[in-house]
Amino acid sequence: MTATPETNAHVTVFATEWCPFCARLRKNLDRTETPYDLVDVEAEGNEDAAAWVESVNDGNRVVPTVLYSDGTHETNPGASAVRRKHEELAGA
Repeated sequence: MTATPETNAHVTVFATEWCPFCARLRKNLDRTETPYDLVDVEAEGNEDAAAWVESVNDGNRVVPTVLYSDGTHETNPGASAVRRKHEELAGA
């Protein structure tokens, strides 16, 4: 299995520029000022991140895939689920 990317954020969104599901998730998180780090899996230098996304999605590069600071992840989650998880991780 591919190593989990290191991040200092409670929420890291792995996405692409062209993905409408990624855009919707980001828009909804931004609307509620939910903090997250963003990793473009197609950007140069992000090959390890792309490999991780594939490793947790049965070999497919499914985006958005969200990594949480507790090591769990979700594929194509709703913004409300990401907000709840962020609140849990942030201790709010």
